[in-house]
Amino acid sequence: MNNLNQKVSNTLRHNQTAIAQNILDSIYKNFSQVKNKKKSLRDIHYHLGYLVEAIETSCPELFSEYIAWVSVLFSKLDFGEKALKITLSSIEEVLQEHFPNEEFVVIKEYLDLARENLTEGIQAPPLFVNPHLPLGGLAKEYLGALLRTDRQAASRMIIEAVEAGTPLKDIYMHVFQSSQYEIGRLWQTNEVSVAQEHYCTAATQLIMSQLYPYLFSMQKNDRRMVATSISGELHEIGMRMVADFFEMDGWDTYYLGANMPSESIIQMIEERNAQLLGISATLTPHIREVENLITKVRKTEFGKKVKILVGGLPFNIAPRLWQEVGADGQGKDANEAISVAKTLVYE
Repeated sequence: MNNLNQKVSNTLRHNQTAIAQNILDSIYKNFSQVKNKKKSLRDIHYHLGYLVEAIETSCPELFSEYIAWVSVLFSKLDFGEKALKITLSSIEEVLQEHFPNEEFVVIKEYLDLARENLTEGIQAPPLFVNPHLPLGGLAKEYLGALLRTDRQAASRMIIEAVEAGTPLKDIYMHVFQSSQYEIGRLWQTNEVSVAQEHYCTAATQLIMSQLYPYLFSMQKNDRRMVATSISGELHEIGMRMVADFFEMDGWDTYYLGANMPSESIIQMIEERNAQLLGISATLTPHIREVENLITKVRKTEFGKKVKILVGGLPFNIAPRLWQEVGADGQGKDANEAISVAKTLVYE
């Protein structure tokens, strides 16, 4: 990790509260349409959180992709494009006042790259549920049932598909995963509410659990994996799907869920004599916690031997990020995670 980047990120993190308030004041001075200052201040903390992690890990794409995501989100507001430009300008103005020139140069590089990405034109995210994709018809019907809050109908169509011979892996990849991505897109474009998004996710998790009698009937291969999300992470369905994929591949998996304390994770690895630890993070501000967990695992005698595989959106955005946090590999999706894991554990 670059020492200058580390210094900048530490200073920014430790002074984030005061800096965020100054940025809000600057935005309000130039953009009086700001009505909800509390919400705006929360958003500024998000912006700074992503900027801190991008600088600390020397992965500018983490901040650029986040700003692109915000651009799509803001585009649904009447003043969206103008608000984002003023926000970025205010961030730059305030940070230039807080940092000496040598350090501000680092920050400006990340801000400029984000702006450059915006000027190239931000495309709306693609449709993830499409009748022309594998199992696209089923995925469309499934998502429609969830959006109608008809969990029973959604469950019924999945069970019928499995009993008719549709492979579980295809259900997971082309129905569950595609539907979750599409729900995320609909939320980003302000077409569904947070409550709808949470309902759809909770319903999918319940339906996944109904498939476990099929899942746990797979022949085992004497490989053991502990799967978890780091402390502070509340998004768990992705890691749960990956753990289920490993179970389908013959592994004994021990899924610990989200927001799990590191001590409990380490204890489970040792108790189950696991060869692999899978860690998921869906938000960039949680990357530091992934690194902290890996460091704690590596300090134990057993942890020095276990292979560590990471995954989640930040690692897909920044391909070298898994190395920055000290992992042994990364899986972009469940299929790739299994392929990488076999290379790590069997060789």
